[in-house]
Amino acid sequence: MASRVAWASVTVNIFLTVLNLVIAAASGSLAVAAEMIHNLVDLAAAVAVLLGVKVAERKSRAFPYGLYKVENVVAVGVAILIFFTGYEIARQAIESNLGPTTVTAWILAGVVVSGLVPYGFSLYEMRVARELNSPSLMADAQEYRVHVFSSGVVLLALIGHQSGLPLDRYAALVIVILIVKTGWELLSDGMRVLLDASLDAETLGQVRAILEADPAVTQVRSLIGRNAGRYRFLEADVSLRVDSLEKAHAISQRLEKCVREKVPHVERVQIHYEPRMRTHLRFAVPLEDVAGTVSQHFGEAPHFALVTLRADDRRLERQEIVPNPYRDVEKAKGIRVSEWLVGLKIDVVLLREDVQGKGPAYVFADAGVEVRLTQANTLREAIAEQTAGT
Repeated sequence: MASRVAWASVTVNIFLTVLNLVIAAASGSLAVAAEMIHNLVDLAAAVAVLLGVKVAERKSRAFPYGLYKVENVVAVGVAILIFFTGYEIARQAIESNLGPTTVTAWILAGVVVSGLVPYGFSLYEMRVARELNSPSLMADAQEYRVHVFSSGVVLLALIGHQSGLPLDRYAALVIVILIVKTGWELLSDGMRVLLDASLDAETLGQVRAILEADPAVTQVRSLIGRNAGRYRFLEADVSLRVDSLEKAHAISQRLEKCVREKVPHVERVQIHYEPRMRTHLRFAVPLEDVAGTVSQHFGEAPHFALVTLRADDRRLERQEIVPNPYRDVEKAKGIRVSEWLVGLKIDVVLLREDVQGKGPAYVFADAGVEVRLTQANTLREAIAEQTAGT
C-alpha cells in the first residue's frame, strides 16, 4: 500500500511540474516559476520517499533490527529539499529582474488546478500515512499542503497583476516563509526518531494500562518505547505473581500478544519478567456474614474477607469485609467471582469448598493465585492458621 501511494505521488508531481512549467512559460510570472521549481524539488523528494518505503520493507541479516529508520532518514531528506526550495525561490525573488507578466483565463484556471490536485491528493495520502504510521508518506502529504497555499498565493499574485498590483515578488517570499516552517517541522520530527526519542506519553500510558490490567502482573517496574519508521518498539520490565519460569514465560507471551492486538503499528514487544519479591500476602476468605463465619461455598458467599499479612512474620496488617458483587448472578458465578478477586490482586484464597477442576481453579491458576483448603469455621481461626505458618 505504501509503495502504491509513493508511486502515485511521483505521478502527481510530474503532472504538477509540467503544468506549472507551461503556465510559467506562458505567463512569465516569477511566482509561477518559483512554484515550478517547488514542484521539481518535490518530484525528487517523491522519488526519495518511494525508495525509502521500498528499502524499509526489506529484510537484511546485516540489519537484524530492520531498516525501518530509512523512512525517517527520507523524511529528513525531504525537509532539507524543502529548505533548498525556499532558498531558490527567495534568491529569485530578490535577485531577478521582473519581466512582463501575461494573465489570461486559462492561466488562472491552470493555477486553480495546480492547487486543487495537491489538495485532494494530500488528503488521501495523509489518511493512508496515518493508517500505516509512515513518516515519509506523512512528510510527503504535508509538502503537498504547502502547494495548496502556495498555489493560492500565486493565484492572488496573478489577479493582483491584472488589477495593476505587482505582487509577484512578494508572493514568492510568502511561499518561502511557509516552506521553511514546514521543513523545520519535518526535520525536527525526523531527527527525534533517528535519535531514539521516546514514544508519546499517551501511547506509553495505554501500554502500561494493558500490562497492569493483567492479573498476573503485580508491578510494571519500567516501560520505554521508541519509533523506527512507521513501527513502534516497546520494552517493559514487570514483576509477576508466579514462581515458575515456564509460567512466567507463558504470561510474557500473553502480554506481548495483548499489546500487539490493542496498540497499532507495534513491531516488537520485549517483556523482561521476574518473580515478585513478596513483602505481604493478601488472602481472600468467603464469609456467610460480617461476623466472620466462613462460608461452605465460594461463588454464593455473601461476603469476602480481604486480609493482608506480612510475609516475613505473618503479622496481620489489614482486614476488611466486602460484599460479593456477583452473588445474584445466574450464570458463571464462580468464574466471575474469581476474576473479581484476581483483579483485587489476591495472592491466596482460603476455601472450605474444593474447586479443583472447576472454572475458578483455572482462573486462579492462570493468574498465579494459590488456593488453599481450610477447615476453619471462623475468619479468626482461618487467620490463626496462616499466622501459625500452616
